[in-house]
Amino acid sequence: MSGLQRLHEAMAARVEQRQLPGIVLLVAQRDEVWVDAIGVTQFEGTEPMRRETLFRIASMTKPIIAAVTLMLVEDGVVQLDAPVQKWLPEMANPRVLRQPDAELDDTVPARRPITVDDLLTFRFGSGMLVEPSMDPPFPIVKRAEELQLALSRPDPRTPHTPDEWMKRFASLPLLYQPGERWLYNVGSMLLGVLLARASGKALGDLLLERVFAPLGMHDTGFQLPLEKTRTLPAYYMTNFATGQLELLNLSRPEEWSTPPPFPSGAGGLLSTVDDFLAFARMLLNRGDSPGGRLLGEESVELMTRNHLTPDQMATAGVILGGGGRGWGYGVAVATEPDAAWPVPGRYGWAGGYGTDWLNDPHRQVVGLAMTQVSDFLWNGGLAEFDVLVGSI
Repeated sequence: MSGLQRLHEAMAARVEQRQLPGIVLLVAQRDEVWVDAIGVTQFEGTEPMRRETLFRIASMTKPIIAAVTLMLVEDGVVQLDAPVQKWLPEMANPRVLRQPDAELDDTVPARRPITVDDLLTFRFGSGMLVEPSMDPPFPIVKRAEELQLALSRPDPRTPHTPDEWMKRFASLPLLYQPGERWLYNVGSMLLGVLLARASGKALGDLLLERVFAPLGMHDTGFQLPLEKTRTLPAYYMTNFATGQLELLNLSRPEEWSTPPPFPSGAGGLLSTVDDFLAFARMLLNRGDSPGGRLLGEESVELMTRNHLTPDQMATAGVILGGGGRGWGYGVAVATEPDAAWPVPGRYGWAGGYGTDWLNDPHRQVVGLAMTQVSDFLWNGGLAEFDVLVGSI
């Protein structure tokens, strides 16, 4: 049995077991592309999953933001070692909590400014807390919720404009000193604001100009026409109080047909498997594409190698995946073999709505799995997909 057949049978079994209503798979190696659309877009529905089905890719937005940051670095517009207060003056002279669970006024000064590199590596001092639990009831977590900052949702829609969001976010202290610890998600939200201000363009326009148009990613954006978004698959996640998979009436198709007040660099994009393949191949080709070079080879190498210390990897928590996983710029990087990513140097990332991407530069393989069931990330689906792609 071929590896592709094993992958099809494994994912089809999950659909048959009603873990998922449907899923779209894509595996590419050099010029060969295999696509498999299984099931339907909603339980009890009749609309089949298709190759062109649109998905909320959530945190798979992050590597695109990182790539555009490096494009502006190559242009001389942004510098990796520059303090972010050059573009985000709200973040000048930050205060740092003595302990993550401290009261908001129990702070010390930051030892140094936050840099662009700190945002890219998620080491600027703030982000999602996952220990002792996801979003623990600490004063800073409660205050962030009151401010409607949406720091930890897979699609962090907030009613605030970027300027208002920055003002509110900057009113909070940092959790750790800049450079001290890896904390997920929020660095990309700040990067989205920074890129727009540094370029003088709306974030969506900047991404269109630098990535989507050159790569022919016509179905990727912070919003798309309603005739496209109304076909978005339904979104499901288990209710942990009942143990049942539930349809969630949030991130509705209508929301995606109008520009969001805050276009989130952490999780705000829609895309398709073929669109994201174009971006993944650009990175696999070390910045080159059929339409011309978008990134220098050194920038791609910088983006796709680990920047964390062993201690930072060890304390990163469950989101990064434990030992053997480091973090580049917007991507996780395999630093040693494991069951899911058996070759060091593989990189990629997943999205909280149930999407996954990996690049294997050694075999020139791209793997993509897209569904809209968050449980896919933790019920073994994502790990099984990664293992099976690794064995193809």
